[in-house]
Amino acid sequence: MDVREAEQLLHDLGYWAGPVDGRMDELSRHALIAFQKVEGRERTGRLTRDELDALRAARRPQPRDKSYAHIEIDIERQVLFVVGDGGEVAKVLPVSTGNGEEFTNEGWTRRAITPTGRFKVHNKIKGWRKSPLGMIYYPVYFLSGIAIHGYSSVPVKAASHGCVRIPLAAAKEFYEEIPEGMFVIVHKGQLPSRAHDPAAQR
Repeated sequence: MDVREAEQLLHDLGYWAGPVDGRMDELSRHALIAFQKVEGRERTGRLTRDELDALRAARRPQPRDKSYAHIEIDIERQVLFVVGDGGEVAKVLPVSTGNGEEFTNEGWTRRAITPTGRFKVHNKIKGWRKSPLGMIYYPVYFLSGIAIHGYSSVPVKAASHGCVRIPLAAAKEFYEEIPEGMFVIVHKGQLPSRAHDPAAQR
């Protein structure tokens, strides 16, 4: 199997695959999973002849909103798009969002939900941070204590307490690329209203 070709195709399609070096490493596998999520394929993370053929025939994913630079988090497909000023999808990452189950922390019981809507990055923290629910890596906060952050486990389905997990190997670069003030759209296949979105007034 031509791993280098697969990595190059993933890179050309916008998936965050790391260096094109012929090694199916962590970032390459996560990029393939993101591709499988976007294309509605089985989420195996395994490069097969069928997956390579699918990569050869694929086109770069399209964002829901092309009008300004932002982040889109698709809860249905469990992927994140970094969208550039020109409306193109610049980067794609697999994510794991809130699993919807109840949990108790610090005496407060609530449901593990990643809220949908339009938000703004309001804080970023370098390196590891100890949160009430464990250690998180290079968190990028967009709603109170809810962040996009690196985590040691990013399953192919929703599994978090509400934050948006991304692969550890991509977290530092993501943190460096995303400025405070950037808009974050979280949706379930349909964009939230822009009625109160300051970006809509641009």
